[in-house]
This record gives sequence, C-alpha cells and structure tokens, in this order.
Amino acid sequence: MTKSVSLEMRGSIAIVWIDNPPVNALSHHVRSGIVDTLREAAAANASAAVLAGRGGTFIAGADIREFGKPPIEPMLGEVCDTIEATEFPVIAVVEGNTLGGGLETALGCHYRVAHSKAKVGFPEVNLGLLPGAAGTQRGPRAINDVATAVQFIASGKPVTGKQALAMGLVDQLDDNPLDAAIAMAAEVGTEANRGAGLDERRLSKVQLQWNADTESAFDSALKQVAAQARGANAPLRAAECVMDAYKIPFAEGVKKERDTFMELVKSDQSNALRHIFFAERAAAKAPADISGTPREIKKVGVIGAGTMGGGISMTYIEAGYPVVLLEMSDEALDRGLATIEKNWMRGVKSGRTTEAQVKERMNLYTRTTSYDDLADCDLIIEAVFETMQVKRDVFGKLDKIAKPTAILASNTSYLNVDDIAAVTSRPENVLGMHYFSPANIMKLLEIVHAEKTADDVLLTILDIAKKTRKQAAISGVGHGFIGNRMLTPYIRQANLLVLEGASPEQVDKALTDFGWAMGVFAVSDLAGLDIGYKSRADQDLSEAEAQIYTAADRLVEAGHLGQKSGSGFYTYDPETRARKPNPEALRILDEVRAERGINTREISDEEIIERTQYALANEGALVLGEGVARSAGDIDVVYNYGYGYPRWRGGPMKYAETIGLKKVAEKIKEFKDGPSGVHWHPSEYLIKVASSNKGFAAHEKD
Repeated sequence: MTKSVSLEMRGSIAIVWIDNPPVNALSHHVRSGIVDTLREAAAANASAAVLAGRGGTFIAGADIREFGKPPIEPMLGEVCDTIEATEFPVIAVVEGNTLGGGLETALGCHYRVAHSKAKVGFPEVNLGLLPGAAGTQRGPRAINDVATAVQFIASGKPVTGKQALAMGLVDQLDDNPLDAAIAMAAEVGTEANRGAGLDERRLSKVQLQWNADTESAFDSALKQVAAQARGANAPLRAAECVMDAYKIPFAEGVKKERDTFMELVKSDQSNALRHIFFAERAAAKAPADISGTPREIKKVGVIGAGTMGGGISMTYIEAGYPVVLLEMSDEALDRGLATIEKNWMRGVKSGRTTEAQVKERMNLYTRTTSYDDLADCDLIIEAVFETMQVKRDVFGKLDKIAKPTAILASNTSYLNVDDIAAVTSRPENVLGMHYFSPANIMKLLEIVHAEKTADDVLLTILDIAKKTRKQAAISGVGHGFIGNRMLTPYIRQANLLVLEGASPEQVDKALTDFGWAMGVFAVSDLAGLDIGYKSRADQDLSEAEAQIYTAADRLVEAGHLGQKSGSGFYTYDPETRARKPNPEALRILDEVRAERGINTREISDEEIIERTQYALANEGALVLGEGVARSAGDIDVVYNYGYGYPRWRGGPMKYAETIGLKKVAEKIKEFKDGPSGVHWHPSEYLIKVASSNKGFAAHEKD
C-alpha cells in the first residue's frame, strides 16, 4: 500500500511527498505522516526539505470526512509548528488548490514557491469558521498590510499564485515550481541558514506594528467586511483575529484564534453553513435508484433570444458548446445577439475577458429562424413565453425534427412538464431545466424530473450542470416546482402584513436585516409589478387571494410598474437608482385598507420574520410531503442559490430546525386560528416531523 507521505532524498535535499488522492486532503494519516517524515529527513542529515504534493496539488484543505468528528492528534497547528521549528529550511511547492489548512501548512514552511495558476485562500468563513491553525496569525505576518490581510482572510475568496506573490504570501513564481523549489533548497540549505539562522523566515517570529495608520486602515477594512458579511459572524471574528496578529504576541494570538474557532464551531451559523455545504453536494447527485451513462452533448439548441434564452445560450457558449439560437425573426435575432455581445463586452471593460474571447464566443453561435436547423442538436432548451399552449406547440415541432437521441428541455418556471412531454412521441427524452435570470450569472439550475424522464437523460443534465458550473437541484413535477411554489406563500404574507399596517419599507428592512439580499417589495419592483399583474390575470384565484394584491394591481393600472417606470412600491432616482418610499403607493394602501375596513396596527419586525419565514418552511414541508422535493437540503440549496436566502442561516428548512420544529409548528397553528387563518394550510408532514423530535434529514432516512 502506498504511503500517504513518503521521503525521497536527492543528495542532501529531502523531498517530502504528500500522496492522498484526489486532492491531498489533510487526513489524520497525512498530518502524522508529515511530522514523521520530517523526522526521517532530519535523521538523514537533510540540508533542506521540499514539501510537495502528488497530482498537481499541494494540499487542498481539510478532509471533509472528519467534519463533526472528535479531533485526532497531531492537530494541524502542531504540524505547522513542527514544520516551522525544523532546524533546516522547508520549502512548500504551492500548486493547484492550496486552501484552508493547505495554506496554513505552506505558511508554516520557511519559503513558498508557487505556480502562477495556483489558487490560494482561506475559505473557512464560508463554513462559519476561521483558519484554526494560526492562519490568522501567520497570514497577516506574511502579507504585512492590514487592509489586505483583513479582506483576504475575512472574505474567504482565493487568489491566484500571481496575486499571492504580490501580497507576500509566496516568495517566488515558477511554471515548474517543484524544480524551482529544489533549486531554492540547494541555495538556502546552508549552515548559516539553519537553526536560529532561520528565525527571520519563521513567521511566528515576525513583529507587526500597530499604530494610528494601521488602526485607520483596519477600521476601513472592517467596515467593508461588515457590509459584505450581511449578518454573518465569522468574517468579523476573523478580522478581529487579524488585529490580534498586530497587537499581541504570536502565542497569545494563536490561543485567541483557537478559542474563537471553537466558539464558532458550536454556533448556529457554522452549523447552518456546514449543512448547506453538504446539501449542495448531495443535491447535485442522482437519486440512488437512477443508473446509466450520460449522453454525449456536442451541440446545444436554444429557442428564444430574449432575456432568458440569451442568458441560457451564453452559459453554454462560455462552457465551449456551439449553440444554434432560434428566433421567429431576423430582427429578434439581431436584438438578442446584440444584447449578448454587449453583455460580454462589459467584461472586456472590467478585465474579466478580452475582445478576442468575445469574438470567439460570438463565432460559436449559429443563428436561425428555422426549426430544421436544430435537427443535429443533442440538447434543445426552449425559453419561450410562459403559457402551456405555446410550450406544447414548440415541443410538437421539436418532436418532428429533433434526432431520436436529442434531449428536449423546457425552461418553464411553473408549468406541468408531464403535460408538455405528452405532446411528443418521446416523453422519456423530456424534462425541465429551470434557469434563473440572468441565466449566465445565476448558479441555480432546477432540474424537473418528469414522470417518464429516462435515467440517462437525468444523468446527462446533472453532468451538464457541472460542466456549465451550475448548482443542480432536482424537483418533481408540480406547479412552481420547489422554488416558485414556496415563493407564493412568502409573498402572500408580506402583502398581508402591509395591509394590516406595516409599510413596504418596514417589511423589506426586516427581511434584509434577517439576511435576505433584497426584500419582497424591492424584488417586485426590480422584476416589474406588471409581471405579477399579468400572472394573476392568467390564474383562477379565489376572491380572498386576489384581494391581497389589490394595492399592487392598482399601482400597475396607474402606471407604477417598478424600476422600469421609475416608481412602484418605491420611487427610483434616475441617475443612482436609489429608492425611497413611493407616496402614491402609501396612498393606495390607505385607500384599500379603508375600503376593506381594516384597522391597522403596529407590527413588529419579529412578526414579519415569523410569518414570512414560517410560511416558507411550511410550504417546503408540503413540498417534501408530496415528494416534489427529495430532501430539506435540496430546498435549502434552491433558496440559497436562486432566491438570495442568507446562506449563514442554512436555508428556510434549516432555519426552522434551528428555531425548533415544534415551536414553528405551534406558531403556524396560531396563525391558522388568527385573522388571516384562511391563508394558512399547516403541513401535516411538518407536524409529523416536529412530533418525532427528529430533524428533516433523520426523518427522510426513516
């Protein structure tokens, strides 16, 4: 059996090889192996050591299989201290993804040689944690710029090897970092650069200066972190630890970092973030009863060059797939392709892409107004008007011209995919692919597994989601699937709260304070109030349901369509898009309340959060009970990636568990018995899980 850490001697230079496929994660046997192998190198009288990873990666980070388990010594901090205390210089070969504990290990080394395309970072804050092996203490000492250190460690965003060199995290770049590190080892492995002579290369010995300028830079950086964190604790606590690197001795800073780490591990936020970390991986996997081999996708057809179709086509072009783009007229194609090119050219201005790359992408398009040109496509996605008859007409045409192995997908947001598939002679090749706007940017892909969808078709779309960098989540057939179905009661409660006395601004502020990216009414204005108006006109709503939206409908009828018209629930500055409450919206609300004889009352932010978030969780439980969603984790993934739910709360289902399912179920029963009870339909599944004293995941396993 191959050892996960082994020693190779090249003359007096020791190469300590880490070989723990696929990414050299810091499993216990790797940690202990590094310590033991460095001792072997010392016994072999090594003049210097090179710490390198097999397979083109140094160390990608912790072993996620050890998450939640009791720690086993040696802990990573001990490993890093052992490396740093070694009597001979140790050079890290930084390549591939060198993240979290991998970067902490590299910082324990005396020198670091990196590949320019390496990815270096501390992603721990994304799990509600911070670097726990002196990363917040050695990192700032390597960087020696407090603002840069705060942003780097508190953001969790990786940088390239080239950026890491500029920041001071690595000492040298080379496209062959192993050979460069060996050459460096030969140069620095001298008597003068051993023992105490290595102190200037031991980051724990570096003294940082805290003064008025440093404090000012830190305060400015901290404000930026707080704005970006939107309620998440870990980034702010990480920033505090960076300050400690400047203000207190290294050993004290390490102890405070460890204490903070242990405190965060036990927090609801870290628990929620770890939940969503594993949930998004589970959501992207096929159900256990699905088997087969994905089909090969070489060419993609997209029907519709509007906002959705254009964005979907950009997604595939950016992944390198040639796209046949179909529209009903050359004029519509011209408009769509012009918008696509304009969107990519914005990337040229910001430096994300080049004009040559934009030209290459545009050359991957085949434009057409004829369905016949889709005949050789392997995957065809329609993004046409959201009515059943239009969708069925499109699929009827596709059935006649698409090759037998082609996968036919609908981008429908609400409609029954089984009904769409029924107009074809090949329902096994049909499924839903619900993208979110703008489709080239939003990461969520809600895959609708229709009744007759073939296993290999589902596997193909899960595979294509990965290749186009989308987060997949599988839904069964049902009106609105997972996300949009749950959105209805959420929006309903927001509108009821406003009728009962809250203002749109108060509701939105309570939601953004909770952590949502935007509030209900700001989102409605962004999407266009006329969208909801038209949608309600096409639905057979009860009188009680329709009356909830009277104020919104009157705004539309008075020409207040949202941002597109400059006013909706808010008014918008034409230059800055800054919003203020719209006096006309408030007047209409008062008018509707008076007509209904509603006596307004003071509504607390707590009630706003309870009613909106519990409505989401209750509908999610209904979706689970009906089998539309596979798991509560899938629902949380949908809401994180598609709707701007605060990630550090885990998702609507995880949030309900954090509050306590019994408490949530009891509160929903209270709402059912209250003045707006007609709009509450308590989930029997939620009540069942709550009474079992188990969480959703445990109940799903049962």
